[in-house]
Amino acid sequence: MIAFQGKTYWLIGASEGLGRALAEELSLEGAELIISARNGERLASLAAQLPHTRVLILDVTDEAAVKAAAKSVGAIDGVIYNAGAYEPMAATDWKADSALTVADVNFMGAMRVLGALMPGFVARGSGDITLVGSLAGYRGLPNAVGYGASKAALVSLAETMRHDLKDSGVTVRLVNPGFIKTRLTDKNSFKMPMLMTPEQAAGHVIKAMHGRRFRTDFPRPFSWAIRALTFLPDWLIYRGK
Repeated sequence: MIAFQGKTYWLIGASEGLGRALAEELSLEGAELIISARNGERLASLAAQLPHTRVLILDVTDEAAVKAAAKSVGAIDGVIYNAGAYEPMAATDWKADSALTVADVNFMGAMRVLGALMPGFVARGSGDITLVGSLAGYRGLPNAVGYGASKAALVSLAETMRHDLKDSGVTVRLVNPGFIKTRLTDKNSFKMPMLMTPEQAAGHVIKAMHGRRFRTDFPRPFSWAIRALTFLPDWLIYRGK
């Protein structure tokens, strides 16, 4: 079982919701944290409650800032990419700037961070990577332009990395939550099945991080229903459309 005591983790997307709850849980288990997001005030209020926690304000859409941040964190033990953006959007109501921002934060931000960290992890033969995806990444869903595609890309990236990092000493895992009660999901006008609190979701992620299992989807059985959609034929999914 992987222990966090005395290890340093860089948690990106820590200011709100799941990220904030994860920071609290990791700190309780003895991890030393570097917490990042764009909102420095929220990060500072979190760091004030946690020992051995450093604030590093970061916009993951800024490549130069990501490279500088990765250099400043040094030889860390692991990274958790939880930065996320969301805007409900149908293809019939396409908002170009919003869609690009969502895709940039959710996927390209991860590419920038990993691009800066992977050479060091591979050279040292150690590193622990947790990518926070979404059940929405498994099948195209209505009103998810930007979000669904970016999470699908993150799922594919994690799967590729799992292949390539075999026997490297670097662990990569993918966690795919369902609906979590946050300021982002507050934008939804529909009923969200099995809605979790950030603390409940953080518990699932921490449990996953204790092991080396690649993929963790939650909550059950909602995750099973979403995965089942991937096996249905297109004529059934898009019937009448």
